[in-house]
Amino acid sequence: MKITIDYDSCWRNSFLSGSNNEALPKNGREFLGSMTSLKKEGNFKVCENTLDTVMGLLNRLIGDQRKLYQARNKMYESSYYFENLENKITFVDKSLLTNEMTFIRNMNGSTDQNSFTGMIKVTDPVFSSDYSEAFWGVLSLDVSKLCDFIVDETTIYEKIQLDPISIISRLEFLNKEKPHENEGVVASAVNTLKSTFPDVDYFNKKGQVMLISLYCSALYLQLVRLEEKYDMSSAKTKAGGISGISKRGFTKKDFMDRFTTGPKKTIWGNPFIKKEKIKGQGEVTSMMTKASGQLEIIIDVERDKGLEIKKLIENAGVSSFYLGKKGLAYVSNIRV
Repeated sequence: MKITIDYDSCWRNSFLSGSNNEALPKNGREFLGSMTSLKKEGNFKVCENTLDTVMGLLNRLIGDQRKLYQARNKMYESSYYFENLENKITFVDKSLLTNEMTFIRNMNGSTDQNSFTGMIKVTDPVFSSDYSEAFWGVLSLDVSKLCDFIVDETTIYEKIQLDPISIISRLEFLNKEKPHENEGVVASAVNTLKSTFPDVDYFNKKGQVMLISLYCSALYLQLVRLEEKYDMSSAKTKAGGISGISKRGFTKKDFMDRFTTGPKKTIWGNPFIKKEKIKGQGEVTSMMTKASGQLEIIIDVERDKGLEIKKLIENAGVSSFYLGKKGLAYVSNIRV
């Protein structure tokens, strides 16, 4: 027998970790559709119709409301109708694919990594104290002078504008700087920092030194050095760190949280899009894939069994349904 299913605008992406073929974890499946998660390898999931898709669909059509793994394991009922038929089922998916910009709702209460709310507190003691110029001045140094400062404890004479926006702008600029080879004065600076902060990794996958990590660690080094002369309690959090800045890098939302009157900005959605640079192709943009077309399911059974399946489908009376995620699908023809 052949069951023909027409479908339109069905999504071919998954936004959750794990699999439909296993029980839900205690805290549910992790949402992978946020902008931060999509940057991680393997989190942009493209799906296609498989035998599992077809089997889940057939179970739905005959009125079995269980998930496929539950039906196969005979959970809640002592039988699975297609137990001896799965190896007789094949399918042909005739699909037309399109890519579209889609916005995904995110109800996890996540906060925007690069935004803040409220008024900016420019008079915070960390920017207006006697130590402020010497402390934040570390960020104004070029790489050569930074390395001299780290290794030889040279005095900082460079000026930097002392307010939250200027500091975070400088950090963002440094974060975009290209990594340096681990040699010469840079290598000496890394060795000095390693002796003070042995748990910090300053290298990327190619063994190059990430400049933002040098600058952020240098801030912590300056914090220690200035404590010999100043009361640095206003520069530190309760845990002893610098707000929004670790020894490896920084997070804009956490940095600005201390210096603004409003809460962190909540994200309620984002475009489902991933941009990545691929060697030989340049920057590649991936978006939501939608599929429209026809799915033909062939079940190699005797005529009587085919008529039985057809009767079950007609009795269940499923009019329309999802094929995968979203979109619209319906049975357009059953031929025995």
